[in-house]
Amino acid sequence: MKIEVFSDFSCPFCYIGKKELERAITEAGYTDQVEIEFKAFQIDSDASKEVGQSYYEYIMAHHKVTLEQAEHMTADIMERAKEVGLAYNFSAMKKVHTENAHRLAKWTKQFAKEAAYTEALMAAYFIDGKDLNDEAVLLAVIQKLNLDVAEAKEVLSDSKAFIEELDKDRYDAQQIGVQSVPFFVFNNRYGIKGAEPNEVFVRTLHQAAEIK
Repeated sequence: MKIEVFSDFSCPFCYIGKKELERAITEAGYTDQVEIEFKAFQIDSDASKEVGQSYYEYIMAHHKVTLEQAEHMTADIMERAKEVGLAYNFSAMKKVHTENAHRLAKWTKQFAKEAAYTEALMAAYFIDGKDLNDEAVLLAVIQKLNLDVAEAKEVLSDSKAFIEELDKDRYDAQQIGVQSVPFFVFNNRYGIKGAEPNEVFVRTLHQAAEIK
């Protein structure tokens, strides 16, 4: 079974949805029977590529609300994250531009490390509050995956590297009408939009498995 996952490293619900999918695969009995392909989807391509403003500052400016209101807006997301075992740290998060992170993800794919890279990067961002605009953060993840840091650094220094792959993901998203993430496509037949409850993922997995 093939599952395409359209997501962004800075999307809170993408990490939650990823965890729900993984849990559902285990519970539904499809471990080692699923191929997951990650598709890049930048939720804010206009974000600064430099050191980003704090996540709360971004919410305050974008929605014209107070800090207290911004904290209230993220409270439900943090509770939802806890349901899948994630302790989100919005106070440490920064608004980031994720193009470099996505380009590096495409590079890791040739070594079958994209899934591990995605997990490590999301944990670094949402749990540890690391700034994904910082190349040192990205390269530290590469080092932990035992990949060539020097080669990864060359990828980051070439702004055109793997841009075509990102453009293709963007085209694929447009073709099937993906406007927000996470978005999951099962065997090119069934789709799930958002971080739905576990039972929705389990049911869709069973439906997709029946396709001959």
